[in-house]
Amino acid sequence: MLRFSQLPAITDGKILMQSGDPVFEHLLIDSRKLTTPETSLFFAIPGDRHDGHRFMTELYGKGVRQFVVQTPFPNMITQLPGASIILVNSSVAALQAIAAHHRKQFTFPIIGITGSNGKTIVKEWLAALLEKDFRVVKSPKSYNSQVGVPLSVWEMNEAHTLGVFEAGISRPGEMERLEKIIQPSVGIFTNIGPAHDEGFANREQKIQEKAALFRHCGQVIYCRDHQGIGDILTKELPPTVQLCGWSWRQPGSFTPLSVKKENRQTCLQFHLSGQPVSLTLPFTDDASLENAMHCLVTALLLGVNPAELQARIALLQPVSMRLELKEGIRNCYLVDDTYNNDLAGLSIALDFLNGQGIQKKKTLILSDVLESGVGEKELYSRIARLVRSKGIGRVVGVGEVMVRNRHFFGEIGSETQFFDTTEALLNRLPAFDNELILVKGARPFRFERIIKRLQRKTHGTVLEINLESLASNLNYFRSKLQPGTKVMAMVKAFAYGSGTEIANLLQFQRVDYLAVAYADEGAALREKGIILPIMVMNPAPETFDQLLQSELEPEMYSFRILQSFRDYLQRTEQTAAIHLKLETGMNRLGFAEAELPALTQLLKDSPYIKVASLFSHLAASDELQWKDFTLEQIHRFEGMSQTLVEALGYRPIRHILNSAGITHFTPYQFDMVRLGIGLYGVGVNPAEQANLATVGTLKTTISQIKQIPAGNSVGYGRRGKASQDTTIGTIAIGYADGFDRRFSNGNGQVWVNGSLAPVIGNVCMDMTMIDITGISAHEGDEVIIFGPQLPLSELASRAGTIPYEIITGISERVKRVFYSS
Repeated sequence: MLRFSQLPAITDGKILMQSGDPVFEHLLIDSRKLTTPETSLFFAIPGDRHDGHRFMTELYGKGVRQFVVQTPFPNMITQLPGASIILVNSSVAALQAIAAHHRKQFTFPIIGITGSNGKTIVKEWLAALLEKDFRVVKSPKSYNSQVGVPLSVWEMNEAHTLGVFEAGISRPGEMERLEKIIQPSVGIFTNIGPAHDEGFANREQKIQEKAALFRHCGQVIYCRDHQGIGDILTKELPPTVQLCGWSWRQPGSFTPLSVKKENRQTCLQFHLSGQPVSLTLPFTDDASLENAMHCLVTALLLGVNPAELQARIALLQPVSMRLELKEGIRNCYLVDDTYNNDLAGLSIALDFLNGQGIQKKKTLILSDVLESGVGEKELYSRIARLVRSKGIGRVVGVGEVMVRNRHFFGEIGSETQFFDTTEALLNRLPAFDNELILVKGARPFRFERIIKRLQRKTHGTVLEINLESLASNLNYFRSKLQPGTKVMAMVKAFAYGSGTEIANLLQFQRVDYLAVAYADEGAALREKGIILPIMVMNPAPETFDQLLQSELEPEMYSFRILQSFRDYLQRTEQTAAIHLKLETGMNRLGFAEAELPALTQLLKDSPYIKVASLFSHLAASDELQWKDFTLEQIHRFEGMSQTLVEALGYRPIRHILNSAGITHFTPYQFDMVRLGIGLYGVGVNPAEQANLATVGTLKTTISQIKQIPAGNSVGYGRRGKASQDTTIGTIAIGYADGFDRRFSNGNGQVWVNGSLAPVIGNVCMDMTMIDITGISAHEGDEVIIFGPQLPLSELASRAGTIPYEIITGISERVKRVFYSS
């Protein structure tokens, strides 16, 4: 907690206006995550795709009165009367300075973690191993960036006795700033890999930059088996820093005497402080074992009794690095966050819940909060206020402490219930119906059992949709737009195969319009709670009732459909908005230029009709060889639409650019652009593709593995032939799921444990055989059909088609899992 008057000394800023001397307790950088406006300090951060200054007026309207700005906007002072505003050179630097000042108020030990991989897992496992010895404050999720670290450190308070924070960098100079904020006393260097290599001159420079986190540490834990790390730490760090290296094979204090893997466990034998120690880890994969060793060495250095470690290690589980939205029973959706439970993580999970935009009653299943560092009454009072502010209508509490503090949740709803244990909840599982449920529990409560009971059982093949990637792609295209240009997002064909839930995210991201192919798709979105305007591209007379009942706006492309709709409106005495499509060269649908006089007369004689927009469709905006033709289309549209504007006497929205058009013909945005395939991560050229994030990953599993002698056939029609002794895997996906038969007989490839495996034989209805000869694979292993490892464009090329066809062909029986990193 700080007072506004302290900020100039901390941030080197200048107060532009101040009302009293308010106190702030919460640092806010995202206007959508506001919970306590009266005690929030908002940092207006300008970025490549968003500018926080644009949201200050909105936040002021919601009660925020304290702001940090670096670019004052016109009339800011008069628009925000009674506010307190400080001007700084950099809002991010001011955020970091405030967090660094806060950090200096505490003297308890801090563990700082960096490396290329494993930071978040090591942090979570350390907190789990040490929670009986310390009151731990830690980074929520993967908050390790230039803004994530200060937000994490701000959570420190007097009740904590240990901090565990992770730090990530992507270019030189960043770690120096993070070190000043974290000021760790113990360091962990997890490993070094290719992540963010492009930001550094070489691997050595990257290690040097990461090592800057440890300059004032007492001890640094690292693995001596990673080439280069030990040498650079020795060279870069002062002699006062004790380097505590461990190894799997090099002799040393923390080298296991033996490593034995069996039954999905690994038994390690050590000789510690003159005593033999045996520890069994619930993992066998190398990455998990390395992460666990970092945690074990750190725990031992902090004084944890080796005899107590085994019981704690048994509770370690793989950490989900993301929040997932899953389909539940009885028309429910589940947000799975079942590994840990602290106040900061709860706030993030509730923001994710609200970010889905799904119009259902919001329910929270919550365990005791074990890692708070706050007095019990204060903690649960805070939790109840947070839950109420996020619009939760039902709470199901689990744990003796939740039961003891149930009175704080009395105002939330009549269906609120409390259970002493997870077993008691499962034995008397309440009825959930048409709800959006956040399941958030500390590890000892094993809430994954609740997820298992409530999740809808579906086909094993999964389409994973990364909602952060979709939002990133939306912002990438928005960065190309002029101020005020609207965005219509195409969600036809169930959001290009990614489910109607995407429409909820787009609504949350404040797009201006949605477009669907048919009226029933638009009606389904209305049933899901979508309130944005929706254009229907293929209306039919039999759907006119549905169009008006669901407040949908039809596209009109011919006199036949327009006259039919006009007659319907006159007969029913209703009014409606329409979108007029103009033919400029696609030669598919739309009114031709010669038809404009008759069209304008018909519209003048139709008082029940309001033209919402005028638009046309580009035929070849993705192919620059047709640049002149596309420009002809654009200029023809400009002239035709202007003729209609003058005849109508008002100006409808005008739009012609699609995803490719936004990139290749940026100046011709008119009033709105239509964003389709680009939103889902498919770029128009390699340069753009590098700026887009993969949204969808289609994955399945290996059902069975067989050894086939040379000369044997595989699959229907004996189309597949084993030219040598061959190992085949049968995977749980076929053409009924959307894996096209054109991928048969080697035309298709899938990704198995880091290698490409070709299809052998014909693709079947529900399964496909692949050649995994020479690939280390087991039954049950994950198989990627398309995703970051195997781009959608490459898959489409192999089938001789386009990405549109691939992703719109994914069957509805394929389970959709929506997640945020």
